[in-house]
Amino acid sequence: MDTISDFITRIKNSLMAGHKTVAIPYSRLKENIAKILLSEGFISNFQLSEEWPPSIIIHLKYSSKGESVIRDIKRISKQSRRIYMKSSELKSVRNGLGIAIVTTSKGLMTDRDARKNNIGGEVICEVW
Repeated sequence: MDTISDFITRIKNSLMAGHKTVAIPYSRLKENIAKILLSEGFISNFQLSEEWPPSIIIHLKYSSKGESVIRDIKRISKQSRRIYMKSSELKSVRNGLGIAIVTTSKGLMTDRDARKNNIGGEVICEVW
């Protein structure tokens, strides 16, 4: 099973149901994705649970009108079809309103950081 797709699906389902938090099974990659989502302002916070099995509790962010800050989150590179791009091929998401999360040789980063550092990699997902 694709754990990143499960991560994205759990977030989407929680947003559609209007939940404030969502619990996701822990992995270091998912923790790094949550850090990027937090730094870019798409979620309000996240924490690691102390219980077994370990999980990540993500606190979803909503606007004052009650709309979610994340309009959509979409998996790009799948297990059956990996999508790799050079830094010159990375385009801005929704004219700069969104981000693409890219795994590179220097770690996980946004598409803006990858273009700035002139590094390509596998495009994990897009968020806007």
